[in-house]
Amino acid sequence: MYIAMNRFKVQNGSEEAFEDVWKNRDSSLSEMQGFREFHLLRGPVNETEGYTLFASHTVWASQEDFVAWTKSENFRAAHRNAGGSKVHYLGHPQFEGFSVVEGA
Repeated sequence: MYIAMNRFKVQNGSEEAFEDVWKNRDSSLSEMQGFREFHLLRGPVNETEGYTLFASHTVWASQEDFVAWTKSENFRAAHRNAGGSKVHYLGHPQFEGFSVVEGA
């Protein structure tokens, strides 16, 4: 099993717009081989730096399935308008990928 996460620092005041982008997206993840589940996670607010931390969290059968998704037309279509929203970010998303330790 493989878990892929992107962490987003969303400027305070843009949280609702950010969530709306995800809630209203045209997702085709379920069509992809190996896709198991998706969650959008809302983390803590960092008042000092002015952002709320979010993470997109997907679970895949394998890292190979995830990589195939990143090279697919479905991936390109899903990210085609990524910069066109009214969401204000602090920096670029931060990717983190994890292989599950079986039996732990």
